[in-house]
Amino acid sequence: MITLTGTAHSKVKTIMEQEQKADWNLRMGVRGGGCSGMNYVLGFDNQLSEDDQVFEQDGVKLVCDMKSYLYLNGTEIDYEDGLNGSGFVFKNPNAKRSCGCGNSFSA
Repeated sequence: MITLTGTAHSKVKTIMEQEQKADWNLRMGVRGGGCSGMNYVLGFDNQLSEDDQVFEQDGVKLVCDMKSYLYLNGTEIDYEDGLNGSGFVFKNPNAKRSCGCGNSFSA
Protein backbone atom coordinates (compact mmCIF):
# COMPACT_ATOMS: atom_id res chain seq x y z
CA MET A 1 0.00 0.00 0.00
CA ILE A 2 1.06 3.59 -0.67
CA THR A 3 -0.40 6.28 1.59
CA LEU A 4 -0.64 10.05 1.86
CA THR A 5 -0.28 11.93 5.12
CA GLY A 6 -3.03 14.43 5.93
CA THR A 7 -0.79 17.31 4.84
CA ALA A 8 0.06 15.65 1.52
CA HIS A 9 -3.58 14.74 0.92
CA SER A 10 -4.67 18.36 1.44
CA LYS A 11 -1.95 19.64 -0.92
CA VAL A 12 -2.86 17.12 -3.62
CA LYS A 13 -6.56 18.07 -3.40
CA THR A 14 -5.67 21.78 -3.64
CA ILE A 15 -3.46 21.25 -6.70
CA MET A 16 -6.07 19.05 -8.38
CA GLU A 17 -8.69 21.75 -7.95
CA GLN A 18 -6.35 24.52 -9.16
CA GLU A 19 -5.43 22.53 -12.26
CA GLN A 20 -9.06 21.45 -12.83
CA LYS A 21 -8.13 17.77 -12.53
CA ALA A 22 -10.46 16.84 -9.68
CA ASP A 23 -11.45 13.55 -11.36
CA TRP A 24 -7.90 12.51 -12.25
CA ASN A 25 -5.61 10.08 -10.44
CA LEU A 26 -2.37 10.80 -8.63
CA ARG A 27 0.19 8.52 -10.28
CA MET A 28 3.36 7.50 -8.48
CA GLY A 29 6.19 5.54 -10.02
CA VAL A 30 9.92 5.16 -10.32
CA ARG A 31 12.33 5.48 -13.22
CA GLY A 32 16.03 4.92 -13.56
CA GLY A 33 18.30 7.88 -12.88
CA GLY A 34 19.28 10.30 -10.16
CA CYS A 35 22.31 10.15 -7.93
CA SER A 36 21.16 6.97 -6.15
CA GLY A 37 19.84 4.93 -9.08
CA MET A 38 16.06 5.52 -9.18
CA ASN A 39 13.93 8.68 -9.19
CA TYR A 40 10.46 9.09 -7.78
CA VAL A 41 7.85 10.21 -10.32
CA LEU A 42 4.64 11.90 -9.17
CA GLY A 43 1.97 13.47 -11.35
CA PHE A 44 -1.66 13.48 -12.45
CA ASP A 45 -3.03 10.95 -14.92
CA ASN A 46 -6.51 10.21 -16.24
CA GLN A 47 -5.70 6.71 -17.53
CA LEU A 48 -5.63 3.35 -15.77
CA SER A 49 -3.84 0.20 -16.95
CA GLU A 50 -4.79 -3.37 -16.12
CA ASP A 51 -1.71 -3.88 -13.96
CA ASP A 52 -2.09 -0.64 -11.96
CA GLN A 53 -2.35 -0.86 -8.21
CA VAL A 54 -5.08 1.55 -7.04
CA PHE A 55 -5.36 3.01 -3.53
CA GLU A 56 -8.15 5.41 -2.64
CA GLN A 57 -7.79 7.74 0.29
CA ASP A 58 -10.56 10.23 1.10
CA GLY A 59 -11.44 10.88 -2.54
CA VAL A 60 -7.90 10.80 -3.96
CA LYS A 61 -7.06 7.80 -6.13
CA LEU A 62 -3.36 7.03 -6.01
CA VAL A 63 -2.24 4.66 -8.77
CA CYS A 64 1.06 2.90 -9.37
CA ASP A 65 2.20 0.52 -12.10
CA MET A 66 3.12 -2.96 -10.90
CA LYS A 67 6.84 -2.68 -11.71
CA SER A 68 7.19 0.53 -9.68
CA TYR A 69 5.04 -0.91 -6.89
CA LEU A 70 7.71 -3.54 -6.22
CA TYR A 71 9.93 -0.64 -5.04
CA LEU A 72 7.21 1.53 -3.48
CA ASN A 73 5.07 -0.82 -1.38
CA GLY A 74 4.76 0.71 2.09
CA THR A 75 5.76 4.22 1.00
CA GLU A 76 4.21 7.20 2.75
CA ILE A 77 4.03 10.50 0.86
CA ASP A 78 4.22 13.64 2.98
CA TYR A 79 4.33 17.34 2.11
CA GLU A 80 6.72 19.75 3.83
CA ASP A 81 6.72 23.51 3.62
CA GLY A 82 9.71 25.22 5.19
CA LEU A 83 12.43 27.83 4.88
CA ASN A 84 14.54 25.62 2.62
CA GLY A 85 11.67 25.00 0.21
CA SER A 86 8.53 23.00 -0.06
CA GLY A 87 7.58 19.77 -1.75
CA PHE A 88 6.52 16.18 -1.44
CA VAL A 89 8.69 13.90 0.67
CA PHE A 90 8.80 10.12 0.23
CA LYS A 91 9.24 7.82 3.22
CA ASN A 92 10.08 4.54 1.53
CA PRO A 93 10.88 1.52 3.71
CA ASN A 94 12.37 -0.25 0.66
CA ALA A 95 15.07 2.38 0.08
CA LYS A 96 18.45 1.13 1.20
CA ARG A 97 20.08 4.45 0.36
CA SER A 98 18.82 7.86 -0.75
CA CYS A 99 20.44 11.07 -1.86
CA GLY A 100 20.44 14.36 0.02
CA CYS A 101 17.57 15.82 -2.02
CA GLY A 102 15.31 12.86 -1.21
CA ASN A 103 14.17 12.46 -4.82
CA SER A 104 16.26 9.40 -5.69
CA PHE A 105 17.00 6.13 -3.95
CA SER A 106 18.41 2.66 -4.37
CA ALA A 107 16.70 -0.54 -3.29
